[in-house]
Amino acid sequence: MDLTLLLCACTCLLGVSGQTTYQVKVLDNWDGRFHGKLTVPITEATNGWEVILNFSRPVVKIDEWMGDVIAHSADNKVYTIVNKQHNGVLKAGSELGIEMFVTYTGASPPTATATFMNLGTDNWTPSPVTPDACATDKYDLNEVLEKSILFYEAQRSGKLPADNRIPWRGDSALTDHGANGEDLTGGWYDAGDHVKFNFPMAYSVTSLAWGLLEFKDAYVSAGQLDYMYDSIKWPLDYLMKCHVAPNEFYVQVGDGGKDHSYWGRPENMTMERPAFKIDEAHPGSDISAETAAAFAASYLVFHNKNATYANELLTHAKQLFKFAEDFPGIYSNSVNEAAAYYRSTTYQDEMCWGGAWMYLATKDPHYLQVAEANYIPGAAWGQSWDEKNTGCMVLLYKVTNKTIYRQDIEATFTDWMPGGTVPYTPKGLAWRLQWGSNRYSANMAFMALMASQQGIHPAEYRKWAESQINYMLGDGGRSYVVGFGNNPPTQPHHRASSCPASPAPCASFQLQQPGPNPHVLYGALVGGPGQTDNYEDKRDNYVNNEVACDYNAGFQSAVAGLKAFCMRGVLPKPSGPITVLG
Repeated sequence: MDLTLLLCACTCLLGVSGQTTYQVKVLDNWDGRFHGKLTVPITEATNGWEVILNFSRPVVKIDEWMGDVIAHSADNKVYTIVNKQHNGVLKAGSELGIEMFVTYTGASPPTATATFMNLGTDNWTPSPVTPDACATDKYDLNEVLEKSILFYEAQRSGKLPADNRIPWRGDSALTDHGANGEDLTGGWYDAGDHVKFNFPMAYSVTSLAWGLLEFKDAYVSAGQLDYMYDSIKWPLDYLMKCHVAPNEFYVQVGDGGKDHSYWGRPENMTMERPAFKIDEAHPGSDISAETAAAFAASYLVFHNKNATYANELLTHAKQLFKFAEDFPGIYSNSVNEAAAYYRSTTYQDEMCWGGAWMYLATKDPHYLQVAEANYIPGAAWGQSWDEKNTGCMVLLYKVTNKTIYRQDIEATFTDWMPGGTVPYTPKGLAWRLQWGSNRYSANMAFMALMASQQGIHPAEYRKWAESQINYMLGDGGRSYVVGFGNNPPTQPHHRASSCPASPAPCASFQLQQPGPNPHVLYGALVGGPGQTDNYEDKRDNYVNNEVACDYNAGFQSAVAGLKAFCMRGVLPKPSGPITVLG
């Protein structure tokens, strides 16, 4: 059947209540790729919508976030987009904005018009699926998402909200302040300790926000969307407090040495908690650009939910990125207290990563120029709080479609997949480094899913990502997520959960106590196994059994991605060994 007739037949059956044609506006153009925007005023309530794009010439590819491309004509001039499960309902008087990156051939971009169709009130959804069917064949991913968010709630510092869901946590560190008395309360404790290290905290927020942007349907289906918004807003509020002037930013609260000598509840801390900042004389482009990335990505998350808050984030993002540009330097060279814990290697990767996020948030070509100028070519070592090369290449490929970025993505995953340079444990975990081995694999699983979103070996990359996450959920013989699955960790290296209920005493003797922690630290991903799958669930084993905010960030976003792909019907089923890509 002719595509136009097929679409007409489908929409007529679904009860289309009106059609109007709109123009796609070209916002930016590169060689063979343009950034466009379609704006549709909503004149009547919708419960499902469809957009048919008509191009003046054939196009190669469309990347956009608001819907799913479900069909295109044989001549590649007509593309059909339907709403995702979470955004089919639109109120009268609102606007639907669809931004797209369109790859084309020829010297100039094609023109495009769009027909918007309101699919009416027939309770139609583009791909109806029972949420539980998307737990994969083995693991309930809804539960994993829920519990990972609970882990972040257990890491909260400051005055807890009235609806605090962690009964064994209370208000803590209420006197955290800067050198001039600035309020620095809030944020997340970094790991099993009580220091607030802003570098990994900001990276964690960026990773979580990216996962929410791309896989919002997973959170909606799991019933966790509002909890997820609250989850990342907690550190965002704190990080904005830390940005006390355009070129001044507090990067750490708490002394690592003093903090690590204390084993007890955060609510009972009495040690001094100094705050350390960067400024023009003591710069830190890496942490400034990383925090700008967190704010920019979160601006995209919140701009349709809370425009005032989103604009506040973007204002801080612009100031911090300018600070990073104007005063180059490595933050851990300026703040010695951070160097022993989160020493930064270089700032080029953060300038690239942050520049890409700033471009996505603002569409200002200056940020894209900065990102590309700071790009580090070649296969990336991985993705972590200290290295964002993989994430940067994925974002730059998304917005430019340049061959160099695709080639470097492929080279990176050739290294990471079986047969590459990254070793594997006997049971199948890509084992990059001893300290937090799960963390690196989870981060790269997340990157693989994001690369697959750009059409890069989607089946292979998604299958590999699923194999790594499933290892952590139980395929390796046990769960590495506290409170989830078969034989999960019960003694994570985590002070607060190791302390019995107050007012019972808690001190260093608690570190050696036998048996499970008195409180279950639901959702925390522990560091992970040694290279031979060896692992001991012992509280004093901080190498393999500590938890951290950055451990869960890529992991949670990868879980959301696997669930989303399953819901969309594109998650590959297991079919033999992973193909090694050359």
